[in-house]
Amino acid sequence: MTDTPDFSCFVEHLDDGVARLELAVEGMTCAACMLEIESGLGRLPNVTKARANLTASRVVVEWREDGAPAQASPDAAAVVGRLAALGYRAHPFDARRVNADEQREARFLLRCLGVAVFAAMNIMLLSVAVWAGNASDITPEQRDFFHWLSAVIALPAVAYAGRPFFRSATRALMALSLNMDVPITLGVLAALGLSVVETLHHAEHAYFDSAVMLLAFLLAGRFLDQNMRRRTRAVAANLAALKAETAVKFLGTGEIAEVPVAAIKPGDLVLVRPGERIAVDGEVIEGRSEIDQSLVTGETVPATAARGARVYAGTLALDGTLTVRVGAADRGTLLDEVTRLLDRAVEARSRYVRLAERASRWYAPVVHVAALATLAGWLFAGAGWHQATVTAIAVLIITCPCALGLAIPAVQVVASGALFRAGVLLNSGDAIERLASVDTIVLDKTGTLTLPQPELCDTAVSPEVLALAGRLALSSRHPLAAAVARAAGATVPLAEAVEEPGQGVRAAFEGDAVSLGRPAWCGAEREAAAVAASDPEASVIAFRHGRAVTVFAVRQRLREDAVAVVAGLRANGFAVEILSGDRTAAVSHVARRLGVSEFRSGVTPAEKIARIEALKAAGHRVLMVGDGINDAPALAAANVSLSPVTAAHLTQSAADAVFLGDRLAPLAAALAITRRARKIMSENLWLAVVYNAVAVPIAVAGLVTPLIAAVAMSGSSMLVTLNALRARAGAAERGAFGEAYAGPGAPISDRSPGDEAPNRASGGSAPRDPGAAVASVGQANSS
Repeated sequence: MTDTPDFSCFVEHLDDGVARLELAVEGMTCAACMLEIESGLGRLPNVTKARANLTASRVVVEWREDGAPAQASPDAAAVVGRLAALGYRAHPFDARRVNADEQREARFLLRCLGVAVFAAMNIMLLSVAVWAGNASDITPEQRDFFHWLSAVIALPAVAYAGRPFFRSATRALMALSLNMDVPITLGVLAALGLSVVETLHHAEHAYFDSAVMLLAFLLAGRFLDQNMRRRTRAVAANLAALKAETAVKFLGTGEIAEVPVAAIKPGDLVLVRPGERIAVDGEVIEGRSEIDQSLVTGETVPATAARGARVYAGTLALDGTLTVRVGAADRGTLLDEVTRLLDRAVEARSRYVRLAERASRWYAPVVHVAALATLAGWLFAGAGWHQATVTAIAVLIITCPCALGLAIPAVQVVASGALFRAGVLLNSGDAIERLASVDTIVLDKTGTLTLPQPELCDTAVSPEVLALAGRLALSSRHPLAAAVARAAGATVPLAEAVEEPGQGVRAAFEGDAVSLGRPAWCGAEREAAAVAASDPEASVIAFRHGRAVTVFAVRQRLREDAVAVVAGLRANGFAVEILSGDRTAAVSHVARRLGVSEFRSGVTPAEKIARIEALKAAGHRVLMVGDGINDAPALAAANVSLSPVTAAHLTQSAADAVFLGDRLAPLAAALAITRRARKIMSENLWLAVVYNAVAVPIAVAGLVTPLIAAVAMSGSSMLVTLNALRARAGAAERGAFGEAYAGPGAPISDRSPGDEAPNRASGGSAPRDPGAAVASVGQANSS
C-alpha cells in the first residue's frame, strides 16, 4: 500500500467554480522544463491555466471544478501525479523550504564544480606528460599507465560531478522528451566509454580530459545561473517582514489584549502606539499621529492621520497613539494586494526565454540525429562496428554543446564584472539580455530621481538660528526635523525637550521658549504659506524662538547628474516618462527640470502596472526604475527593472539589478554595457553554429579522430570565452560611465557616426529653483 500525500487542503477555491493549487517543484532548471511542465499539465481535463515560475521554482495550476462527467476535472492528486510522470517532484509551496532547497542545491553545484575542476587539472597534467613525450621517452606501457591513472581520476569524478546533468537527462528521457542535458550526458559518457575501450586496446589516445573539462565548464555556467536566481528569492521574506504578526485589540471597555492578526475581523477596534507598524487597513476613529507611508505609497513626507483618515497595513505610526476600526486584516489589505500584484507580475515575466535556451530547443535533436545518422551511414557503407562507433562518437564529441553552454554564461561573467565596476549589481541571470532590448524607461520620482533623504532647499538663514533649530530637531523623530538637524550638523540636543504628538517638539533656551514643528503650532502659518507659494513642491517646518519665526523649506534633491543622464538617454532614442505616487506639484516640477513631457502623479501600484502593460502591448520594451514597495509590482511587471541600493528590501528583491551611489550614471552604464554584451552573446551563438556547420560534416566524413574532435570542441569553447572578454574591454574603452554622461548626447550604444537617433532631445538649460527656500522674520506681527 503506497502512502500518497494529500494535497487537497492546499487547493484554493476561487470564484466562478475555479480551483487553484500552488506547488513548489524540484528539478526545474531551464525554460525547456517550464514548457514541458506547462504543456503536460495543460493536457489535463478542464485545466484553464498552468504557469511555471523558474525563478521561484513554483507552479500554479487552475481548473474548473464543474467539468462535464466525460471529462472529470482533476484534483490535487492528479496534478501532483502528472508532475511525477513528467519527472518532477512537487510539494506545497513554502518560501522557507524553497529557500533552504535552493541553498542546498547551490552548495551541491559548488561541490560538483570543485571536484570537476580538481580532476580536470590533474588529468590535464597527465595528458601533457603523454603528449609532450616521444617514442624514446614514453613506452607503450608507460602511456597505458598514464591512461589508466587518468581513468582512476576521471571515472569517479564524472560520476559525482555529472549528477546534475545525469539526473536532468534521466528525467527527460523517462518523460519521453529531450533537453540540453541529454546530449551533454551522452557526450560525456561516450567520451569516457571510448576512452576506456581505447585504453584496453592500448590505443595511443584517450579522452578522459575532454569529458571532465566539459563538465567543469558547464557546471560553472549552471552555478552562476542558479546563484543569480536564488538571490531573487527574498521577495516573500521581505513582504513577511512588513506584516505585523499581532495587533493590540480592544476586547471591551478599557480592556485590550495582543492577539494574532488572523484573529482580527473587520469592524474590530485596534490600538496603534507610537513607533509601531500598523497591522491592518482601517479608519482612525480616535487619536492623531504622523504616519510614515513611504514604503507603501512612495511619498516620503509623513501623512497626518486623525479622525476619519485611512491607514494601511505596513505603514509606521511615528509619534501618536491611534484607535483604528478594522477594514481588512489578514486578507484584503493594501499590502496583501501588493503581494498579489507582485506574484502575478513575476509569474508573467517568467515567460521570458533566454537566447541559449531558445537555441537548445533545436540543438539537442540535431545532435542526436547527426550521431545516429553517422553510425547508420557508416554501417550501411560497409564499415565495421568499431569504425562506425568511433566516427559516431567523434561526431558526438565535436558537437557536444560546450561552446553553446558557454556562449551566454561566459559573457554574463564578464559583463557582470563590468557592471559591478560601474556600480550595478545583478539579481537576475537574464537581466543582461533584457536590459539590452529596452527602448522605454519608466522612472519613479521619490528616492529614484531624487535622493532618499529630504534636505533643506536653502540655508540662507543665520548660523545661530540654524544651529539652535538643529539642536532642538535632535529630539524629534520626524523626517523634516531630521533634515534640519543634518543641515545644522547638530550633535548636542537641547535639555528637557518635549515632543507633542502630531505637532512638534518644544524646549526652553536661555529663558525663552523654542519650538519646532507644524507651522500652525508654531504660529507661522502666514510665513509658511509664502514659502509654499514660492516652492509648491517643498514641505515646510517652522521654528519659533520667542517672537522670532523661521520657516524651513525641505524637499528631496534631484540626483546630481539626473538632468544630464536623462538628456543623454533621450538623445539616444529612449522614450522616458515618470510614474509617481507623489503629489502633482512635486512630480511636475521634477519633470520640467528633466525635460520629460510624459509624467503621471498620484498613481497606485495597480495603475503603474496598467501603464507598463499598455506600453508593452504597444510593442515597447520597458525598463522600470523605482525604490518604494509600491513600485515592486511595477518592477516585476516591466520587461526589466532597476532599483537604487537605498530602496526597500522588497523592492531590491523584485528588481533585476541594483545600482549604487547617489548618481544616476549607473543606469546609463547598465544600458551601454548590456547592449554590447548582448551583441557578443549573439556573436558567440553564431560562432557555435558556424563551428558545428564546419566541424560536423568533417567528423561525419570520418576525417577526424575523437582526439581531434575533443581538441576542436575545446578550441571552440576557448574561442567563445575569448570573445566574451571583449565585453570587459569595451567597458574599459568607454572609461568611467559617470564622466561619460557628464553632458547630453553621450553615446550609450555602438552606433556608427552616420546613424541618426530618433526622438533626439532638444538642448537648453534646466529651469532655476523657484523662490527663496527660507522665510525669516525678526518679530512676529502682534496683530
